[in-house]
Amino acid sequence: MADQALSIPSAKLGLAVAWPAFWTSVPIKIVAALLFLALGVHPWEMPGLALLLLLAIPIDIWALGLSARTVFLDRLRREPPESVGITLWWQGALVSAVYGPLAYVIGGQAIAVAKAVAGRIMEIEWLKGLAVAERIGLELALWGIPAVATVLLLACGWLYCFGRIVRRHVTAARPCDASYPELVRRWDLLRVPADQPLLLTALVSTGVVLVLLFWAAMPVTTPHPHESYVKPPEKGTALIKPAEKLPKIEKLLGQAEIALKELEAKGGKGAKRKSKDQGGEKPEARPEPTGSDAKPAGPGEASLQKATGLDR
Repeated sequence: MADQALSIPSAKLGLAVAWPAFWTSVPIKIVAALLFLALGVHPWEMPGLALLLLLAIPIDIWALGLSARTVFLDRLRREPPESVGITLWWQGALVSAVYGPLAYVIGGQAIAVAKAVAGRIMEIEWLKGLAVAERIGLELALWGIPAVATVLLLACGWLYCFGRIVRRHVTAARPCDASYPELVRRWDLLRVPADQPLLLTALVSTGVVLVLLFWAAMPVTTPHPHESYVKPPEKGTALIKPAEKLPKIEKLLGQAEIALKELEAKGGKGAKRKSKDQGGEKPEARPEPTGSDAKPAGPGEASLQKATGLDR
């Protein structure tokens, strides 16, 4: 069994402890973050971030201890040390303090290089003819795949370092000779104590206290914008006051009445003038010139008269 425990890769051993501990502590941290939001302290800004990190220390120690004891008993059949939770926490924090900034720099440089290379590739002539959507998707794939691969490799590097720490404690732990049912009972009791009514009472009381604190700290029961959000001023409609509008309306009605009378007067004069023109005598027909008053007809008029017989 000792050879089997030592044959597990360090990255896999670190993942076996860190992954369950992460998901064990996240729900509690979410509750703390919601309580901070209700109090008006944002957990992603200082000092809310510092308070959340301080509050996360005991939560992480408890989660690491619970996860490590389960792995020691279930998979490795080793007796877990008494202070395995706090030991793994401070050693993991030390590794993260050294490895974290290094991984941040390497990851940032890798993403920048991948974006630059993708930009150069997209400058190829036959790629410029692609549609906008295809260009965006291709460029995102060109630099996104190397960036994700780099992040995964860096995460595997951290798991390897953390797994080496876990392996050191596994090597120092003594083998457990208990039967499998006894081991199952031991790691079950790690999660659920034998006094279950006491555990249920503690959980319910904690939930009630948190709910009361949440609703007591909430300034309002509906969502409201942040203080830094500047809301544009709304242009409100002015209230209509009848006492002020009546004189203007009477003035407009008077002007309309005067204009209507002028139009009626102009219309009456036009109708009288038209009837006078239609009822008058017709102008006398002008007599045709005869004798010496008649002008001699031109050659065209003479031929026309001769053709029609009017020269008689």
